[in-house]
Amino acid sequence: MAESAEAWVPDEPSLDRIRAALPACRGCELYAPATQAVGGAGAADADLMVVGEQPGDHEDREGRPFVGPAGTLLDRALADAGIDPGRVYTTNVVKHFRFTTRGKRRIHESPGREHIAACLPWLEAELAAVRPTGVVLLGGTAGKAIYGSRFKVGERRGVLADWPLESEVAPSWVLATTHPSAVLRARDAREAAYDGLVADLRVAAEAMAGL
Repeated sequence: MAESAEAWVPDEPSLDRIRAALPACRGCELYAPATQAVGGAGAADADLMVVGEQPGDHEDREGRPFVGPAGTLLDRALADAGIDPGRVYTTNVVKHFRFTTRGKRRIHESPGREHIAACLPWLEAELAAVRPTGVVLLGGTAGKAIYGSRFKVGERRGVLADWPLESEVAPSWVLATTHPSAVLRARDAREAAYDGLVADLRVAAEAMAGL
């Protein structure tokens, strides 16, 4: 049963302290079947933080976010939008892979609201450590973590908005868009879905250029 990761989060977070503390986290039951906790990756002074849902199978095994097919597509979309990867820090709302097993395969299962709530202190710590100017939320889980259960990507995507949570280190803006994995699932409409993702990311690129 999910509770909270707060007890494991460093009081004065830096990326080094977060990476050191994260493996011990027992804030929810997802730690038990997962291979490891997967934190963020990128520059400690990144201007942009990109936040996804949770690690996938590849990420769980390798210990880094966005190293699977969705990550490859995200890298291409960021480049096509004109965003320098050196200015980006990538992470996920939930730090452990939630899955069901079918034979030898591990099938992705979306985290529940309780897992999102339990893991949110880690994201808040990453925001405090990196202090990005802007945040891009990828998909519904990331959006619900910040905006609540009524969040819908289609209603908010591609628009710069204020950070809605109370925070001493709130970013200047936040932008929601679709998750790269949703683009991969689009099949016949994949090109249009990809173009939509890039168009949203260009809004973030323009905001970064205006610093």
